[in-house]
Amino acid sequence: MDDNSLPKFDVLPQHVGFIMDGNGRWAQQRGLPRYKGHIEGAKTFRVIGEYAADIGIKCMTFYAFSTENWRRPKEEVNAIMNLFREYLKEADERKAENEEKGIHMTFLGDRSNLPMDMKMLMNKIERVSGKQHKVIVNIAINYGSREEITHSAREIAKKVKSGVLSPDDITEETVTNHLYTAGQPDLDLIIRPSGEHRLSNFMLWQAAYAEFWSSNVLWPDFSKEDLNEALREFEKRNRRFGGV
Repeated sequence: MDDNSLPKFDVLPQHVGFIMDGNGRWAQQRGLPRYKGHIEGAKTFRVIGEYAADIGIKCMTFYAFSTENWRRPKEEVNAIMNLFREYLKEADERKAENEEKGIHMTFLGDRSNLPMDMKMLMNKIERVSGKQHKVIVNIAINYGSREEITHSAREIAKKVKSGVLSPDDITEETVTNHLYTAGQPDLDLIIRPSGEHRLSNFMLWQAAYAEFWSSNVLWPDFSKEDLNEALREFEKRNRRFGGV
């Protein structure tokens, strides 16, 4: 996209989280099986991710599949996993392009019960993508924030047990540095379409001072204009971080 045609913002969030909600409802409203909504939602993810990078957002996280989503119908879960597999293959094929653009992709979540071929692709993409990165794209897959914080605590406990770390030396920074997002900025803005107003176990630690924006638009219909609206609203927010 031509830079001259892009909107300009006085203030941009460093890190935006997208809770991609409403795919199943989008399909049901059209008399389609729920997995069809995830196919459309995947298209929206590509469009919004590229556009967000174009307008200058340096870090974004897309909530693709939570640790609780395994409870959904098997057909829907299989469809989501197949979509993710296809996306990984596509990302692997585009690795040279992503590296040229400075895009670093990373995957947040517990990979232990994901299919082996997907884990191998995820590891490969993380190793090669955007070594001189300008933009970080996180995809949260089999992700739950409580599990992430528990994982951080477990890793810290191992260091205490081995004598590498003293309990008295544990700080908020210590916890932060053991999260999946270590080295990344905290969330500034969380966008949740579909009319819901909850975090759903999404980046609870990183969201401590995040602004929240929601709309009734279902994720497959979420557009560049909707993102612009969220960013314009963010510009107006008075962020005091607990101060006056």
